[in-house]
Order: sequence, then C-alpha cells, then structure tokens
Amino acid sequence: MNKNFDLIVVTGPTATGKTGFASALADRLDGEIISADSRQVYRKMTIGTGKDIGEYTVSGKDVPYHLIDICDAGEEYNVFRFKHDFDRVYNDILSRNRTPILCGGSGLYIESVLKDYKLLNVPVNEKLRRELEAKSDEELTIMLNELTVPHNITDTSYRKRLVRAVEIAVWQKDHPVGDPGHNLKFIMFGIHFEREIIKKRITERLRQRLDDGMVREAQMLLNEGISKDKLVYYGLEYKFLAEYLDGQYGYNDMFQKLNSAIHRFAKRQMTWFRKMERDGMTINWIDGNLSVHDKLEYALKIIGKNIGQEK
Repeated sequence: MNKNFDLIVVTGPTATGKTGFASALADRLDGEIISADSRQVYRKMTIGTGKDIGEYTVSGKDVPYHLIDICDAGEEYNVFRFKHDFDRVYNDILSRNRTPILCGGSGLYIESVLKDYKLLNVPVNEKLRRELEAKSDEELTIMLNELTVPHNITDTSYRKRLVRAVEIAVWQKDHPVGDPGHNLKFIMFGIHFEREIIKKRITERLRQRLDDGMVREAQMLLNEGISKDKLVYYGLEYKFLAEYLDGQYGYNDMFQKLNSAIHRFAKRQMTWFRKMERDGMTINWIDGNLSVHDKLEYALKIIGKNIGQEK
C-alpha cells in the first residue's frame, strides 16, 4: 500500500461503468475492491442489483472484492452495518499491504467512510413515527431535504423507507455523526457522461437485465418466502417488479415506471456528489466515453501527481 494515500474511491451515478474501471485500477495497483452498494450485499439479488461479477476478472485474473453477497435477502442492511463491515475489511486489506479501492454509487456509504462517521444504531421513535405517518410523502421529502445531516438517498419512493429516513435524520441532528477533520487521505474518481447519454445507458441496461431474467429473479425471491412488502422496501427494480408480479400494472407500464425511477435516482446521485464537492471533497471526474485503458492512464497520472505533491 502506498503511504501517500490511504484509500482510492471510484464513484459516479448508476450505469456509468464504475466496476470495470475500478477492477482495472485494482489490477494495476495490487488492489482489492470494497463495494459501496446498499443492495449488492444481498445473496440471490444479482440481476436486479447489477452485480456484474464478471467485471472483477481482468485479463484472466480475478480481482478480490468484498461486501457483496454477505447477507440473506430479507434482511435490512444500512449505513451503520456498512461502516462496521468497511472498517473490518479495510484494515484487513491494509494488513496485507494491498491497496483498498472503495467502489460504488451510494453517496451516503462513501461519505460515511471519508468523514469517518461515528454511527450508532438509531433507535425507533414511536411517537415521532406516528407524527411522520400523518404527513404526506411530499411533506416528508421536504423535511428530509431541509435536514442538514446526512441521510440515505438510495431510494425513498417507498413510504416506510421515507419515514425511516426522516426518523434517522431527526435523531442524527442531535447526535454527532462524524469527524470531518480526520486524517484519512483519499483520491476520488468519478465516472461521468452527459445526462442524455446516461439516460440512454440506463434504458439499454434495463432492457438487458430484463432479457437476462430479472423478472424470474424477483419471482424466485417471492417463491422463497421473501414478502412483497420486503421487495418493495428494497426499492427501484425490486419494488416495481414486485408490484408487476402482483398484477398492479402490465409489463410495459412496469418498464416505463421503473425506467423513469432509475433516471430520477441517477439525478439524485449527482446531487449528492455535487454536495460532496461543495463540502470540499475533490472528485476527479473522468469522461465515461474514454476506453478503459485511457481512463486508467488518466487516473494513474492523477495518482502520480498526488504522490509527487505528498513527497
């Protein structure tokens, strides 16, 4: 592990090719990847979460990865558990003198590492929940946006998730969640495309995942006892697939609703990344249209410049 930085981060909105780039970088830097994805932790939720395990193989060589397939579908995973798991894996990678590369699009998960959030398991506040349940989705969303503490933006289209997000944010407002002045040295890269290109990539990827059996995957989870409400709770793909399988709307409507929801999700991700930049975090943006080779060479130059500045 290079002593001039502690961590490399690869991020960006959904459907930008983060995993392939991070794997190529790990191959060059003797690194291992730590996933920063809030749903790839679940076993048997493969197509819908876009695990793309094949991308962890570079030139016939497997790149080690972590925090994927670590808990059963049906469980609830959150930033509290992620931060605990990250710390454990990160320290193990460092102990073997390898380079940790954090890769994913969950801004909250990434920020919890970079700002070293001291998270506690937020307790349920029944009184607050009753008050929140009386509010509309729009009112809850406004509350969430007005709170200045970090909150989970992975997907708040499901009401129970939205209520819990506000509950956590209210609690965190009165409890310190991190130390922005900690000494973690990181280099962060972001993959970006023009907005219209991202929208096209999202739509094409969705069609491919449906062709690959994403509906069958959701049906399998239901058959194995995962409730419809739990799939809806997981949001995005699983929410709309569960509702489609429940007969709430037809295939074409499901496709259009899900496609639009993923587009909105990508937009929210970019809003989070811009907030990170306003908070003083440098994201070295890389043109997604470049080849993996050219992306890699650009990143290595940035890393080289950073190392040179540290000496």
